[in-house]
Amino acid sequence: MRNRIIEIAEAPARLRVERRQLVIESGDSSARVPLDDLAVLVVAHPQVSYTQAVLTELVSVGGAFVTCDQARFPVGLMLPLDAHSIQCDRFRKQLDLALTRKKQTWKQIIQAKITMQGLLLEEAKGDDGGLPALLPLVRSGDPANVEARAARRYWQRLFGQDFRRDRQAEDHNRLLNYGYSVLRAATARAIVAAGLHPSLGVHHHNRYNSFCLADDLMEPYRPIVDRAVVQLVEAADFVPVLDQLTRGKLLGALTQPLLCGGVQRTLFDALSRSAASLANIVTGEGQSLELPEGFVNAPA
Repeated sequence: MRNRIIEIAEAPARLRVERRQLVIESGDSSARVPLDDLAVLVVAHPQVSYTQAVLTELVSVGGAFVTCDQARFPVGLMLPLDAHSIQCDRFRKQLDLALTRKKQTWKQIIQAKITMQGLLLEEAKGDDGGLPALLPLVRSGDPANVEARAARRYWQRLFGQDFRRDRQAEDHNRLLNYGYSVLRAATARAIVAAGLHPSLGVHHHNRYNSFCLADDLMEPYRPIVDRAVVQLVEAADFVPVLDQLTRGKLLGALTQPLLCGGVQRTLFDALSRSAASLANIVTGEGQSLELPEGFVNAPA
């Protein structure tokens, strides 16, 4: 099962493929990772070289390749083009999906997100912030924007009254941004594997966003990253810099088990099931999304 995330960020390296294994050579050492185990490869060091075969074989087995800028922040994503045998048919059905079905799907996503946020607040702060009481207020399409109401309560209880979700800020936001970027790549990978197009969202629809559907489906999974940031800040008693250790902790959070369908699953298994259930909605074979329901154990 592809459930590993590897980041190459701290030293120059050369990547190649040999016998369906990714070979990572750095200095006098080398390591091998079976391509079938690799879900996401993050290349952050500016002096990493790789052959065309690395990219070709990684995406051909369903993996995702993420490239980073000089600040080690993800800026690019490569996904398989042909990951499902009937993806063309599913693309057409995505385009034709009724607005009412999209709105019902978005309702499920927001309810699952608020549920996960409440569970994290209960775990981290001993108080769910009243978020479960907002769940019945979420209607089809969330026209009252209950998601935003929940977010205001959530962020202030999680990180303090002065915290604001700001992608340009250098506080907790920088850690959140990094974790979300890798989560987004993993979500897009699951969507493509299910034969859906990551650009065709059920709610997000920015014309300049190539991953609207990934941004939709990842919403209930965001608290996994939030949880890791809480753990990091509490352990250090301050917001740590985004160094190798911090990035490793954030990536490690994405390998922690969670509850989905009443069963403990890896993030990648849960995302695959969420994407598959979404594909069933698109094709008319189902009406309910399979989404995360809770956490299992504290991050390492």
